[in-house]
Amino acid sequence: MKIEDVVKKLKDDPRNKDYTNRGIGPIFQLNKDSKILIIGQAPGKKVEESGILFNDKSGENLVDWLGISMDTLHGKNFSILPMDFYYPGKGKSGDKAPRKFIAKEYHPLLLEEIKNINLTILIGAYAQKFYLKDDFKKNLTETVRNFKDYLPEYFPLVHPSPLNNRWMAKNKFFKEETLPELKKIIQRIL
Repeated sequence: MKIEDVVKKLKDDPRNKDYTNRGIGPIFQLNKDSKILIIGQAPGKKVEESGILFNDKSGENLVDWLGISMDTLHGKNFSILPMDFYYPGKGKSGDKAPRKFIAKEYHPLLLEEIKNINLTILIGAYAQKFYLKDDFKKNLTETVRNFKDYLPEYFPLVHPSPLNNRWMAKNKFFKEETLPELKKIIQRIL
């Protein structure tokens, strides 16, 4: 199925009616020749307004973690598929969870279009649980700590939100071991 057909199907899906009626289309980045796929959570409010993924503080952290520029992130070597292509709204403690049907029904249609992926970066527990299934460890911290178990196909990461600075301070392995290894892999692929 062509990308344009998937976008039309998303806009026509009654579960996305509220977004479509407000003129908001699905937000994802798909480059047929990309080498790296990032599967994240869901667009935030700021990203919904701009239509550009990781166009926020999380994006600034992410490009730093990957050792690339924002232009590279939005260039031909990267595809980005959130678990939900729309901002799910505010919840009690942050944004609401991504709606499950998007990844289940629409990811396979879009993944058919990209054939040269060398690495899939799974950002956050929603993406990790969905793609790693029974290989997800007891929690996100243990999954990220054991990133080598998932190579060369997957690389699990914590969400790059500034809200996770406390998690990073508590989990020193992330900056000391995980990020240097991630940067090496990204440079090798690019």
